[in-house]
Amino acid sequence: MKIHEYQAKELFSIYGIPVEKHALCHTADGALAAYHRMGIPRVVIKAQALVGGRGKAGGIKLALNAEEVYRNTKTILTMTMKGLPITKVLLSEAVNIASEYYLGFVVDRNTHAVVLIISDTGGMDIEEVARNTPEKIVRFKIDPAIGIPDYLARRFAFLYFNRIELAGPMSTIIQSLYKLFVENDASLAEINPLVLTTEGHLVAVDAKITFDDNALYRQPKIHTLFEPTIDEKAEALAKEKGFVYIRMDGEIGCIVNGAGLAMATMDMIKLYGAAPANFLDIGGSSNPAKVVEAMKMLLNDKQVKVVLINIFGGITRCDDVAMGLLEAFEKVNINIPTIVRLTGTNEQRGRELLRTSNRFRVAETMKEAVLWAVQTLKRESI
Repeated sequence: MKIHEYQAKELFSIYGIPVEKHALCHTADGALAAYHRMGIPRVVIKAQALVGGRGKAGGIKLALNAEEVYRNTKTILTMTMKGLPITKVLLSEAVNIASEYYLGFVVDRNTHAVVLIISDTGGMDIEEVARNTPEKIVRFKIDPAIGIPDYLARRFAFLYFNRIELAGPMSTIIQSLYKLFVENDASLAEINPLVLTTEGHLVAVDAKITFDDNALYRQPKIHTLFEPTIDEKAEALAKEKGFVYIRMDGEIGCIVNGAGLAMATMDMIKLYGAAPANFLDIGGSSNPAKVVEAMKMLLNDKQVKVVLINIFGGITRCDDVAMGLLEAFEKVNINIPTIVRLTGTNEQRGRELLRTSNRFRVAETMKEAVLWAVQTLKRESI
């Protein structure tokens, strides 16, 4: 689960991590009022969206006076980023930057531990720094039984600064960020950039935190910060219905039972020159109602041009899936070409049921079904 920058900075403040003056605004008039209230000459207006690359997309602008605050806020609030409309901005004090650094904690699945990542190259994509100048990034595995006591925090801080007046505050920020990370079940917490101002202060001028979805049940306060996108709402609804749904960018909608088979189906679609519109795994149940719900969810995606249903019947009985499909087509107005491959338990009975309807093209092999789906898509696109 991701949260906005303004939410992350609220958590930073709770844990004693220094941040610049800032105010959340939803309108240009509100931003203008906040600017006068803050009483500072220069501000940075930052779009609040759960996407990366805000600066490159024009979602971060400097304002030197009230007129620029109003104009730039109005411009940003008319933008969309990766399909998401911008509905709020963060008005932040423009600090005087002497140097920029990167500080972050992440769960490393290879070492099964939290890893501290530090770099004296802040303000850039850390992935880009790692790719082009890996020597500028230092990583430390954190022993969960020890954490980051004072002596370790000071050791890390002196990698940034050789002056005690800076290393002291830096060690406190490192410890505070780690405490925030652990206590709130985060999977990522980063400050990029962590700025040393010309006045000699350390300030977190950006903040990014991602939380472990599987731990949200024990973090009710964090869960209240969740602002799901349309796709995330669909994924949550699918989970309630008993299956897994992840939207993608293609035009062939897939209904499959089993994650492995779903991945193989998507790979084969790509192999034959098309792209899947989703990952949709109905699991091992043979409940026809689940098939009906899966079909409804699939058809809510307007970019789906062809439906491919690939079922390997083990626990899931092919005849039950067929009954669910027939029921779905009776309940929902479906005019999209649908290819079905059934194999396994009661496959012959399932195919016979589907062939009583002229709405399906029934395949016997996975290759045959995928080829038909791709060929049908190409015809539909002409």
